[in-house]
Amino acid sequence: MAQDVCPARSEPALSFTQGLILGQLSVVLLLVAFIKFFIFGEAPSPDVTAALRATERRSQTLAHKKSLLSLRRTSNAATLSARPSLQQPPPTLNKKKSSILRPSPPTLTIGSILDKTYYKVDSHQPESLDWFNVLVAQTIAQFRSDAQHDDAILTSLTKALNGTSRPDFIDEIRVTELTLGEDFPIFSNCRVIPVDEDGLSFDPGKAFNANTATREGARLQARMDVDLSDMITLAVETKMLLNFPKRLSAVLPVALAVSVVRFSGTLSISFVPSNPSENTPTKMTFTFLDDYRLDFSIRSLLGSRSRLQDVPKIAQLVESRLHRWFDERCVEPRFQEIALPSMWPRKRNTRGGDDAIADVERSMSMSKGKGVDIAKELREEARKEVAAEADRVQDSLRFRRRPRAEDAFAMPGSMPGVGLDGP
Repeated sequence: MAQDVCPARSEPALSFTQGLILGQLSVVLLLVAFIKFFIFGEAPSPDVTAALRATERRSQTLAHKKSLLSLRRTSNAATLSARPSLQQPPPTLNKKKSSILRPSPPTLTIGSILDKTYYKVDSHQPESLDWFNVLVAQTIAQFRSDAQHDDAILTSLTKALNGTSRPDFIDEIRVTELTLGEDFPIFSNCRVIPVDEDGLSFDPGKAFNANTATREGARLQARMDVDLSDMITLAVETKMLLNFPKRLSAVLPVALAVSVVRFSGTLSISFVPSNPSENTPTKMTFTFLDDYRLDFSIRSLLGSRSRLQDVPKIAQLVESRLHRWFDERCVEPRFQEIALPSMWPRKRNTRGGDDAIADVERSMSMSKGKGVDIAKELREEARKEVAAEADRVQDSLRFRRRPRAEDAFAMPGSMPGVGLDGP
């Protein structure tokens, strides 16, 4: 009989109201912690952030270099095992040589180029590049002057910001401020060093043989330090759109201003010679080493009425995105490659000399012809004005000589309007 009795159910320790209040409090605490630590949390100092980024970039560069070296060893071992007689030169075909062209000099190697230019890569002192700084400053100054009178750069920036990659929750981006700065970059400490076919510098302990470097695919690379301290600013305005559960459920105005405060790093420039067999032109490659320093000043403004100003987390996100954009394009091991035009002198590119004098004479003759035409037009207009003035004078004289009807019977010397019979 005792087994048929149901056990008593345990009552919950908290009621429904108490559980609801506890849940609401937990949500509020989570929101407060998110706003305090995620949005308004203090950002680390610029020196600490730069050191962390430099360490991360250096580790990536070393990992890439190790992978290249291991891949090179593997490919060399596979080639040697497949072709034991690799050291034997391949047989050459006896082609009939032209008797008109004189035999060309042997192909210049890195060693011969360095000897003919009296440059010692081991002992040559770095150059200051003062003349190069002047030329770059003139180019940048002309670019800034052209930008003041033309909206091409503003149009290009607006088109680039509102491209096809703009997400749906971002409204049209409008540029509100654009400052191109006042100072100029300073290049210094230029030196020329040999690098291998992958752009890696040779080990300091390994002796560099300039005579065999060309056969091994090595080339010369110029490295120079770059330093810029300026205020280059780009400010934009847009709106963040909330399209759920329906379109334009909420709109949040956002204003952002990004300024480049300082940049310092090492620029590497090298030339890749043309290959006539593959019809490839001469190319110039440039990249920045991973030890660069890029500092930003980021200002933000959120909201329309109750505004949040200079949120640290937004500044960190924008700065991280800009650094990633720069690293993915022109920081080693990535580089930019530019095809150079032909440097052979051509007639259509010639300026100055007799052509310049002929152009000046042609412009003077054209200006003289235009001056004669303008003089003829002015004389015609003056003749027409004189004729019109003469016609007006004749008309006024005719009007004065024509007798009026009321003065037909007036006596000479009498006042107008007074007849013989009195007033």
